[in-house]
This record gives sequence, structure tokens and C-alpha cells, in this order.
Amino acid sequence: MKILIILLLSISIYSNTLAQNQTEKKIAITEIALFTKIANLDSSLFAAYNSKNLDLMKTYFTTDLEWYQDNGGLIGYEKVFSNFQSIFNRDYDLKRNLLKESLEVHPIEGYGAIEIGKHQFKHIENGKLEIGTFKFLMIWKNDNGNWKISRVISYDH
Repeated sequence: MKILIILLLSISIYSNTLAQNQTEKKIAITEIALFTKIANLDSSLFAAYNSKNLDLMKTYFTTDLEWYQDNGGLIGYEKVFSNFQSIFNRDYDLKRNLLKESLEVHPIEGYGAIEIGKHQFKHIENGKLEIGTFKFLMIWKNDNGNWKISRVISYDH
């Protein structure tokens, strides 16, 4: 009887471990797919930014956008794109590069994803290369496969 109990207990533990491993594999694959999706969206968004394509950039944001900037407060959709246009009108090109090793992506159940990272903005000013490294957090909303940013927190300026 003791052997039967030990055998049943061992099978139960093995089954639970196997089920847990399968679940972890599914989660890992899902997280990799989400990470890749958001990283690709980030790359496309900032390719539009670096080429000063404001109309294309607008397609990456919800119209109820809230943008929180540590040195500028809370701004909405229209002001965000007015600010981008002002940046694009400057005498120099401001280019953004993601620091890829800093990128984190986390799912938001039933909504989308959180993107966290650091990026650098570079430009030549008065003959000198200026580089600023800043932190950001973006909330991506998944509306039936149509991913858009609904919230941005830009900080550490």
C-alpha cells in the first residue's frame, strides 16, 4: 500500500511539473512574440520620426493620448504633434535611437502592453554632437490587432 501511495504521489508530482513546464513554454513563446511585436512597432514609429513623417507618426497613437513629460507636464494628442512639428522645423535633424538592451515589454491583460526603455536623441548643434539619453514608458493598446500608443511617460531629462 505504501508503494502504491508513493507511486501515485510521484506520478502526481511529475504530471504537475510537466503541466507547469508546458504552461511556462506557452508563456515564454507568447512573451517573445509580444516583445517582438512591440519592438517592431517601436522601430517603425521612430523610423517615421527620424524621417520627419508626422502623418505616419500619428497612426501610432490613439486620439485620446496622454503624454506625461517630467519637464513639461501632461499634454494631449494635438499638442504632442504640434511639438513634433516644431522639432521637425528646426535647423538641425534630431534623430532617435533605442538603446536595445534597455527594452522591456510586459503584457497588460485584456488591453495591450507596456514598453519601457531608454533612448538617445542626437543632433549637431554649433558644430558639436549633442546626445541626450532619456527613459520612457509607453502603454500600447491592442484594438483587435491594431496597436496604438495611448499613454507615454517620458522622464529622466
